[in-house]
Amino acid sequence: MSVETVKSVQQKSPRHRARELALQGIYQWRVSGTDASDIETHLQGEKNLGRYDKPMYARLLRGVLDQHEALAVLLTPYLDRALDELSTVEFSVLLLAAFELSQQPDVPYKVVINEAVELAKTFGGTDGHKYVNGVLDKLAPKVRAVEFANNGK
Repeated sequence: MSVETVKSVQQKSPRHRARELALQGIYQWRVSGTDASDIETHLQGEKNLGRYDKPMYARLLRGVLDQHEALAVLLTPYLDRALDELSTVEFSVLLLAAFELSQQPDVPYKVVINEAVELAKTFGGTDGHKYVNGVLDKLAPKVRAVEFANNGK
């Protein structure tokens, strides 16, 4: 890792860093079929990970991998193509955000969407973050109806 990369990792919040690492694990699972235990073991061997919320990382990674089929069903009505036609990064970001929206009600939906967009900007293609934002803007009111009602939406 370069000095710039190490500084960048150290400046991120532990929760954001946990999301980044979970996203990388989901990506690895998607590409290679590796299970959560192997992904976590591999991560523990890495150096210069920076500060990250370890329980949150494990909850996100395991939650997404355990519930990926239900999350795909949740996302499908809001996609303009099949999930397997999405880039691996978009697919992984959307699964992660769908998990947080549906299973982590303590995290405000605006935070979930913002974090997902930032992850897509960092790891995805040129306009992937716009697609992620559009899908999540449609999904959030359905899975967070009470939160939207309380916010006057």
